[in-house]
Amino acid sequence: MTPPGLGFILQNRGEQFVLREGHPNVFEPAKRPFHTIIPAFITRDGAPWVSFGLMGGAMQPQGHVQIVMNLVDFGMNLQEAGDAPRIHHDGSTEPAGQVVEMADGGVLNLESGFPYETFRELTKMGHRIQTAVGPFGGYQAIALDAANGVYVGASESRKDGHAAGY
Repeated sequence: MTPPGLGFILQNRGEQFVLREGHPNVFEPAKRPFHTIIPAFITRDGAPWVSFGLMGGAMQPQGHVQIVMNLVDFGMNLQEAGDAPRIHHDGSTEPAGQVVEMADGGVLNLESGFPYETFRELTKMGHRIQTAVGPFGGYQAIALDAANGVYVGASESRKDGHAAGY
């Protein structure tokens, strides 16, 4: 729903608040509801750089962080950033207040492509590790190559899609 003349769309993520006192996501003044709305935008030196999204429910915020790290910290190009293997944490306390709360640190699902040393080091740190197929999201992005005056697109193989331009 779009309120006439207001320029924004209403969403239903207010349902993600919890009405149990003391819960981190309790409904209270000046608080935003938990949500996983997927659009993201990165600027570089104050100028537009990358518009992207990574769909997949609880994977969305985790995946967004990994994409930004791949681009900024690891210097990957747009396609490499999406194709790189991902980590998915599962087993957190649910933001909507289900009775079960995380007490054991959850599980890290590592996508194929991580070296064995990564599994070993994470296990030594006390993480429970498993492999999984599917919970790693799907990514598409557009970046502005200001130096050449062109846009670059990327789409990864975990979901249907492709980068195209005209």
